[in-house]
Amino acid sequence: MTAAQADLARAHSEFLEIPEGLELDTPGVEDGAAIWRIARDSKALDLNSSYSYLLWCRDFASTSVVARSDGGEPVGFVTGYIRPERPQTLVVWQVAVDDACRGRGLAGALLDGLTARVTAESGVRRVETTITPDNAASNRLFTSFAERHGATVEREVLFDGQMFPEGTHEPEVLYRIGPLAPPAERP
Repeated sequence: MTAAQADLARAHSEFLEIPEGLELDTPGVEDGAAIWRIARDSKALDLNSSYSYLLWCRDFASTSVVARSDGGEPVGFVTGYIRPERPQTLVVWQVAVDDACRGRGLAGALLDGLTARVTAESGVRRVETTITPDNAASNRLFTSFAERHGATVEREVLFDGQMFPEGTHEPEVLYRIGPLAPPAERP
């Protein structure tokens, strides 16, 4: 094994584990209200309508994930979808963790768990997301995700701030992460 192969193997063996007392699950429609509240309370996300979170849990459950507490209540989530024109690309729409569960690596574990599932089920090889320049936490989350998966990160402005109707929105920078190794190639 070459040094590069050893580094890649180490990166794949260091996927984040779900924090103790929590479990990953596929969201259901009954989780939509809790996911909306977590997004609202994050004060960092663009909040969508509560209706959209219900639809997301119905129509995109297979490309999304929730973390549940011992009582079964959602305490974190990642919403995503497969790009229709690029079926090997998972677009991560939102990531949020309840304030009481922050600082335990849950966001990274959610992202690792979701991508492992959709890579195995759908052949996803790339992840895309957009991040505003002022969002240091999301930048760290997705940069460290790429490092753990031995993938590169390409960045470019997808939507300039002037494209948004309010005219005061930060630009949305597209992060393209990949390629991700297929599950059979992971140690």
